Amino acid sequence: MTDVITAARWWTMDYAYAVAWQVRAKFNRTDPASFRGGEGPPVIVLPGIYETWKFMQPIVATLHDRGHPVHVVETLQRNLRPVIEMAQRVTEYLEQNDLRDVILVAHSKGGLAGKLVMAGEAAQRVRGMIAVSTPFGGSRYARVMPIRSLRALAPDDASIMSLSRDLTVNSRIVSVYPRFDPHIPESSRLPGAKNVCLDTGGHFRILAHPRVLAEVAALAERGE
Repeated sequence: MTDVITAARWWTMDYAYAVAWQVRAKFNRTDPASFRGGEGPPVIVLPGIYETWKFMQPIVATLHDRGHPVHVVETLQRNLRPVIEMAQRVTEYLEQNDLRDVILVAHSKGGLAGKLVMAGEAAQRVRGMIAVSTPFGGSRYARVMPIRSLRALAPDDASIMSLSRDLTVNSRIVSVYPRFDPHIPESSRLPGAKNVCLDTGGHFRILAHPRVLAEVAALAERGE
């Protein structure tokens, strides 16, 4: 159990991180094409709801510096569309660019789209996925949200239930999540996956945790 004071501190740090990177993203003019060079396994980043790829730029830059060509699916925009539409756009990008042996690095809702991609027609193009703070079983908080795109993340939503029942690709997923997530009280534990629970709290700030990069490196080395 996490005590109230510790949870409050983590919550504050988490939102400070999120606000800082949302502000930076607003004024960031970096061309995502500048990250496509590299000799390592290609990476596609899948941000969460209300996030553009720029919210994940710290991990994008680090992965690129480590030799990965990193791709951004700009048609996802701020990821407000249903998960199935997000997955379709990612699949189209994979096919149009003929990408293979791809590692998906996803945050929150992006991990749901990534799992759907891995179970679909582009399955053979994806080596695996690192999913950070993804509500694989939904979040009960989503039920009280006033916006449909958020309510779609509730545990009893049809798309969440369908994804939960599909266990076929779970063994190729690494789910990284904190001990305390203010957005996903159910946790992001995924049956059959490699589950990595970090001894910290937050929904956003763990994107910068070194264990996330370590899991990407481990997945990259697995196929070499």
